[in-house]
Amino acid sequence: MNSFSDIFSPNPTLYFLGSVIGILILYGIISYLFRRLGKNPKFLLPEGAFKRLSWPIFTILTSILLRSASLRTLLDMEDSAYYFRKASTLIFIFAFTWLLLNIIKIIKGVIIKNYNVEETNNLKARKIYTQFNILERIFIFVTIILAVGAALMSFQEIRDVGVGIFASAGVAGIIIGFSAQKMIGTILAGIQIAIAQPIKIDDVVIVEGEWGRIEEITLTYVAVKIWDKRRLIVPTPYFIENPFQNWTKSSSDIIGTVFLHMDYRVPFEELRKELTSILESSDLWDGEANNIQVTDSKAGFVEVRAMVSARDASDAWDLRVLVREKLITFLQENYPESIARIRVLSDEVKINNN
Repeated sequence: MNSFSDIFSPNPTLYFLGSVIGILILYGIISYLFRRLGKNPKFLLPEGAFKRLSWPIFTILTSILLRSASLRTLLDMEDSAYYFRKASTLIFIFAFTWLLLNIIKIIKGVIIKNYNVEETNNLKARKIYTQFNILERIFIFVTIILAVGAALMSFQEIRDVGVGIFASAGVAGIIIGFSAQKMIGTILAGIQIAIAQPIKIDDVVIVEGEWGRIEEITLTYVAVKIWDKRRLIVPTPYFIENPFQNWTKSSSDIIGTVFLHMDYRVPFEELRKELTSILESSDLWDGEANNIQVTDSKAGFVEVRAMVSARDASDAWDLRVLVREKLITFLQENYPESIARIRVLSDEVKINNN
């Protein structure tokens, strides 16, 4: 018959089962709190956030369980304590990194859900989207680098080699620094764009003579969606070091211009009336700019500028195309003599005139 001391003596199986039950209870408490916070409108935790956080948290708790001596005793692997601890450390680093990345995605989702880039006046929304897209990439990049470094430094052999390298890498560090100068400059340019915001997501720009929208901003490059659906990939430092046109830097509405080269007999007042009629019949016009101006005169023609405005760059482009077509059609049908032409004066005409 077992004595009292034998019954309550340390039992690896009971210890392990107790550890498992304790971790499951802790996981249940965390799960309950997150679900309650997700349902409570007073808190910023969005619904479904627990799905993103549950597996990383469960993996962290599992890594803690791996360090349990009772697990090694139960598996009869007391001699493998080093490997259990090392696996626990690596799994913990991986799970904690996973948790941090999911947290930043949840924070980003909570903040940007209140801003709609599809709205007409979307300047503030585009600022928020741009900042969080770039800052999210910076956070992910730094977190992964630190996680990889922590995982490698957990091995004593690598740590010793690393200390030796750092102790004797003066010249090598300078060489590596010069080699990585361009990469570091590119990353710093991405950070500068996030802070100063010379460009934002969905900005309308002219880069290298191409008209398009800013589609994506990363730490190393910017993707510009050209009007004909091509993508212009530009290094991030370009927007810090070179001049370019940003049509929507301070607002989403935009002024558009249409240039026509007309004969000197063009009726300007009739042209103004026709422009007003075209704009008033179009939903693309925002009701602001509406003007005809003579901007230049040459020997054979005058340059006429029609100035219009729209809610955003896309509407402005379509409105400019519409106005150009309608004005040319109007002149063709009503004032064909107003269309610019080249005049040639022959010698016979000169003699008759004399």
